[in-house]
Amino acid sequence: MASPASSGTMRAVQFDRYGGGAEGLKHVEVPIPTPKKGEVLIKMEAASVNPIDWKIQKGMVRPFLPRKFPSIPGNDLAGEVAALGGGVSDFKVGDKVIAINFPSGGGFAEYAVAQASLTVARPPEVSSAEGACLPLAAVTALQSLRAAGVGLDARGGGDPKNVLVTAASGGVGHFAVQLASQAGHRVTATCGARNLGFVGGLGADEVLDYGTPDGAALRSPSGRRYDAVVHCAPPFPWSVFRPVLADGGVVVDITPGAAAVLTALRQKVTFSKKRLTPLVFSPSKDDMELLVDMARRGMLKPMVDSSYPLSRASEGWAMSMAGHATGKVVVETRQPHGARSTQPLDVATPQE
Repeated sequence: MASPASSGTMRAVQFDRYGGGAEGLKHVEVPIPTPKKGEVLIKMEAASVNPIDWKIQKGMVRPFLPRKFPSIPGNDLAGEVAALGGGVSDFKVGDKVIAINFPSGGGFAEYAVAQASLTVARPPEVSSAEGACLPLAAVTALQSLRAAGVGLDARGGGDPKNVLVTAASGGVGHFAVQLASQAGHRVTATCGARNLGFVGGLGADEVLDYGTPDGAALRSPSGRRYDAVVHCAPPFPWSVFRPVLADGGVVVDITPGAAAVLTALRQKVTFSKKRLTPLVFSPSKDDMELLVDMARRGMLKPMVDSSYPLSRASEGWAMSMAGHATGKVVVETRQPHGARSTQPLDVATPQE
């Protein structure tokens, strides 16, 4: 099993209790983690903030997460392999990688460990900041479209569908619009007035301002009935979705609350033709590789709303909590000029 120098420490940002928001994040110096069997140690270059990060801090998924306090957030990792745990042969020290580390987190630090089975190579065409945008948000978008029956091959003879994406300028939404549009589906999207042009540029055929009556009602300007909805916005009552869905239409809710779960159960037992489906997210290396390759080819463009150094991670946290980011908020790890360096890693370690 590989391990860093026993006395090595690193800078990190963590929270040690529920609540507190951005002010609850604390800058600490902690030991560099040791990769276990099947893990890689990543020297961090960038992580991104996802709503689930601060929802965990708020206690919205207690008692399940976080698994323990103190907790270092950051489930999207981009950086360079610094050491290998036992049995890892797919990577070598120095490889540029992207990893999804949900729900363990750890990305708001100079080093983080991740499962090798959920780590992929980062090509030079994709920056570390762009790579950090992909794991949770882009995989969620892809899996939501699949759950709604939206294939990625409509241009190649598949069945084009009418797809609605709500909160389309956000992290998951802006990826869902691109994926559906690239696949040849007809995309309607909702967002705030200031982002209408941005969302249209992602490939949406119709863009609705959610602040207008038609936008709030999700009414398509062309009268479309939606075959699939990727719902990224706060909870809507089912009565808003029902009249705008085609027969057999499916709404996939990426952040379902209790009401959404009860609605889905009721529809299942009554064999409803129009259905709401809570998304069950499953981290996937295959999905990551597909999305990273799309980004490499320029088919999928991560939008970085703003980027903050680790020393200002709380500002990025607050930006995400405010709910007005266009695309993703990124935290980049850089050693400050003149700061004490962490001790080097012992990378020549035995394998199990």
